[in-house]
Amino acid sequence: MTPETARPEGVRQGPQLTATPDNAGVDAAVAAARRVVAALLHAGGNSAAEMQDVAARLNAVADHLEGHAPPIADRMVDMWAGEGVTRHDPVTGPENAIAPPLTLTGRDDGAIEGTTTLGLPYQGPPGFVHGGISALLLDHTLGVANHWAGPSGMTAQLTLRYHRTTPLFQPLTVTGRQVAVDGRKIRAVGTIAADGEVRVSAEGLFIAKQLARPR
Repeated sequence: MTPETARPEGVRQGPQLTATPDNAGVDAAVAAARRVVAALLHAGGNSAAEMQDVAARLNAVADHLEGHAPPIADRMVDMWAGEGVTRHDPVTGPENAIAPPLTLTGRDDGAIEGTTTLGLPYQGPPGFVHGGISALLLDHTLGVANHWAGPSGMTAQLTLRYHRTTPLFQPLTVTGRQVAVDGRKIRAVGTIAADGEVRVSAEGLFIAKQLARPR
């Protein structure tokens, strides 16, 4: 193994888990959209910014994009083409402005993990992450953990325990691991931690099933 291909300690070779940004224009535009969403929440109704002008400019951008978008059926085919690691999902997708995004890495011990920091767009209680956002992160991470381990499928049941509040504006470590396979039934567990403390834990039941891709 050459220095160029050496992997970080603890990281093993396996399937790609999250999409690598590969379209400078789209990825930059999506990153800008994330900034806009966060900035609008930060500014709020008491901002000195000229919000009517802001709205007009944002609508002009949306009009431009809608005017150049392909038919939805064609876009769906494009979304699901390629290696199977989506660029559009709402957790890890570099093409999705809703995604934080979270980048997941597989470990030698069979687990996967990633770190992200969530801001105001993901707030539930004051200063803390919305519980539904925690569920979204863990549902996706457990699914990716199954892909890393081998057999994967569709979520049948997701059980979460909220141990304590999950802070905004602090690095969060999200982990997942497949723990059992019994026929078509696949089980995985995961956590969200901050400051070394588990904030949310999850147990998931998945059923081995793959939906047909648009074509």
